Amino acid sequence: MENYKPKNILITGAAGFIASHFANRLTRNYSDYKIVVLDKLDYCSNLKNLIPSQSLPNFKFVKGDICSADLVNYILATETIDTVMHFAAQTHVDNSFGNSFEFIKNNVYGTCVLLESCKAFKNIKRFVHVSTDEVYGETDENADVGNHEASQLLPTNPYSASKAGAEMLVMAYGRSYGLPVIITRGNNVYGPHQFPEKAIPKFILLAMKGKPLPIHGDGLNVRSYLYCDDVAEAFDIILHKGVVGHVYNVGTNEEKRVIDVAMDICRLFSLDPTVAIKFVENRPFNDQRYFLDSQKLNILGWSEKTKWVDGLRKTMEWYVRNPDWWGDVSGALLPHPRMLSSPRTGRDHVQGGVSKSNFGVPNPDEALIDCGTNGSIDIPKSRI
Repeated sequence: MENYKPKNILITGAAGFIASHFANRLTRNYSDYKIVVLDKLDYCSNLKNLIPSQSLPNFKFVKGDICSADLVNYILATETIDTVMHFAAQTHVDNSFGNSFEFIKNNVYGTCVLLESCKAFKNIKRFVHVSTDEVYGETDENADVGNHEASQLLPTNPYSASKAGAEMLVMAYGRSYGLPVIITRGNNVYGPHQFPEKAIPKFILLAMKGKPLPIHGDGLNVRSYLYCDDVAEAFDIILHKGVVGHVYNVGTNEEKRVIDVAMDICRLFSLDPTVAIKFVENRPFNDQRYFLDSQKLNILGWSEKTKWVDGLRKTMEWYVRNPDWWGDVSGALLPHPRMLSSPRTGRDHVQGGVSKSNFGVPNPDEALIDCGTNGSIDIPKSRI
């Protein structure tokens, strides 16, 4: 089947983390595509994320909200949009427990506004909706095969429920109105430019400041992490080779316990995890594991290229070079207001018991990053 070739692409939420990497990839690699990006510049968006694209002639930025039907209609008409890549969303799970209305407004209502506008415009050849692995709910701890695209959706928190609701709308508009929709469901993404409310950049910045790394609960929850460049490539392939009406998982087979992520970052900075890691109260509900089967996307030609150790190193080095990228993020680095400190008792907080010996105190010679002869790394001081 011949690859799809768009002309004028609207990317929503493009000043955010994942979408900015994708937008920069498109403007760089496809000079004949017009890339129009829409973002309301919420707290986790940053125009600096789009610096590689801003001087290019095929790039245009529009500040605005996907919930504004008038604005969306105007952009679709004046820019002759034929392709929508819909990334814009509220994504921080902790926030969804305390402000679920905002998640419904942005993730469900905002998606509905886009769908209605695309239905009326009648020039849309592709509508790619970016969802999350969390819509599947918790993967069985003993499962050898991950959730596939036909697996049942069983979201367990307000964020994932809002994303599942948005998916239902997208699928319904595809069936009812023939809108050419594609849905993606991805694992956690990490890399440069990510706002430090998410675990990896938060841990890195806290380690740079010599502050404790907060772990929800016992830290044994398992997550899968993909490097941002690999994910941008996945969306590139889905845009050009994805089949209308289909869902594509974007995942990795490598899984990491959250406690192991924190310990790897401790090793990056030659920190003692028994001192650097602090356990805090768990979320009201925290899925134990998400695991995806991405064979369908692999068949299109995508595969993960960045190894965990390499991606984490590149991410750490970027934050070391850019400590003030986000300005004052002191609030984001605190444990979430709902996650109060958990008292340590005589009983180990981590299941099975964690002693100094089996916690794995890092040896500078075994650090993931070459820290020099003194076992430390020179970290520029933040102005914060």
